[in-house]
Amino acid sequence: MRGRVQKGLLVSFSLLLAACSSQPEAGKGGDWRGYTQTGLASYYADRYHNRKTASGERYNNGGNTAAHMTLPFGSLVKVTNVANGKSVVVRVNDRGNFPRGRVIDLSKAAFSSIGNLRSGLVRVNLEVVN
Repeated sequence: MRGRVQKGLLVSFSLLLAACSSQPEAGKGGDWRGYTQTGLASYYADRYHNRKTASGERYNNGGNTAAHMTLPFGSLVKVTNVANGKSVVVRVNDRGNFPRGRVIDLSKAAFSSIGNLRSGLVRVNLEVVN
């Protein structure tokens, strides 16, 4: 009997955690179009050039790609620098384990088109466009 109660509590706790999750949810049918998020963007270090991403493709410093915690691979995301209004569209092809506040990791080329590489981080708005 005790094992069933513990199992029931564990299931209830898991459901509660899932309900309180801060992860974004897709719209009906998995459509993420229009999903927005605000936070910090960083860029990949040079040492990651040509390494495999979580999607299986090779990372390219010169491409317009990005890592995001939850958006589906292949998502096109408009990334806008809040400070200067510059935008770039990137394709999600990797995952990240980001520090608090960081929402996306951009390729070096994508980051440099919206901000100064020396800054290392910029505050951005994300919007899924596909």
